[in-house]
Amino acid sequence: MPLTTKGKPGAEAELPELGVAPEKVRFVIVKARQFDAKEGDSDPDEGSGAIDDGMADVLEDDPNNDAVQQELTAFINGMDEEEQTNLVALAWLGRGTYGIDEWQEALDTAKTEHNKRTAQYLLGLPLLGDYLAEGLEAFGESYDDETDEEFDSEDEEEETDKE
Repeated sequence: MPLTTKGKPGAEAELPELGVAPEKVRFVIVKARQFDAKEGDSDPDEGSGAIDDGMADVLEDDPNNDAVQQELTAFINGMDEEEQTNLVALAWLGRGTYGIDEWQEALDTAKTEHNKRTAQYLLGLPLLGDYLAEGLEAFGESYDDETDEEFDSEDEEEETDKE
């Protein structure tokens, strides 16, 4: 399968297989962006509750009580090893570490470096959602930033039918 410049498949080339369902990747993108929206301690003089503080602590990063982090970690840990390595390779592709023409090399590296801390590694990437969205685009899969229902394939079918 001939490929042209780094990251750009030739017109006659077929894209490699993604190896993880695009819907799962879209779900991770949505949750990763929610996780990335957290910030450090912005209200050091907090009151007795969120209402007393004018809801200033809502976006504060609290790893011990972060439901988004827990949900995302559980979701990624629930994937099989192949899906996890494909997700890591996809993040690397979106980050620009590898091009689409180097997909197999990215997969091989991800498999070699795979361990039980895949979720922690991915959550440590500051722009994980953006990297995965870019990676999906390289595979010809779209990601709509305007809605949180990207991972609901039925909604996408309904929107296509309306057009």
